Amino acid sequence: MSGHSKWSTIKHKKARTDAVRGKIFTKLIREITVAAREGGGDIDANPRLRLAVQSAKGHNMPNDNISRAIKKGSGETGGAVFEQICYEGYGPAGVAMMIDTLTDNKNRTTAEVRHALTKHNGNLGETGCVAWNFETKGVIRVSGGRCDEDTLMEVVLEAGAEDIANEDGFFTVTTSVVDLHRVTTALESGNIPFESVELVRVPNTLVELDADDARKVLKLMEWLEDLDDVQRVSANFDIPDEIMQG
Repeated sequence: MSGHSKWSTIKHKKARTDAVRGKIFTKLIREITVAAREGGGDIDANPRLRLAVQSAKGHNMPNDNISRAIKKGSGETGGAVFEQICYEGYGPAGVAMMIDTLTDNKNRTTAEVRHALTKHNGNLGETGCVAWNFETKGVIRVSGGRCDEDTLMEVVLEAGAEDIANEDGFFTVTTSVVDLHRVTTALESGNIPFESVELVRVPNTLVELDADDARKVLKLMEWLEDLDDVQRVSANFDIPDEIMQG
């Protein structure tokens, strides 16, 4: 199982609490707002907005919340203007990290990200220092209790999916950005519900870490993702199986 799939599993376990779910809603609302601002409020004509809404529904966000976020982004109601910034740097043991943010205050976000990295024995890098090692992919999570693996594999591979991983009762389907909508449409047509869908940065090469260093990196990733401005964190290391089983 790839590192990003294991990280998705860890985040899913963490997101079972109401407090964490509230943070997820905040991040999803920001993404919907920015998507609507940049591409308009028509879901059918705006792929980024469609993806954001699918992800929000996968996390059981109420339709009223989604509608308000779209209206705010499309200018029907007022609100803060968010800027997209991707920070690059290194975590413990030299692990490469990419930190995607949406912020209404760049100075605040830069300070918070730098502080988190420094506190956890990492450092902020220059633009381009690690981006070469990451590729953007679509990632869909499907509950194992709602579909058997053979059926899922047949549907998604025919639609263009690249990989399927099975971990902790969930299937993680990886696709190219181009094929993501086709795969989610195939799932919907096959009446296979999915828990979440998102774009992630998948590393082309992974660093093998021992359990102690891996835990340090995971602690930093969780710290970063707890920041309101941080949308997602990607890192190029594999998570030892003993951590997944612990």
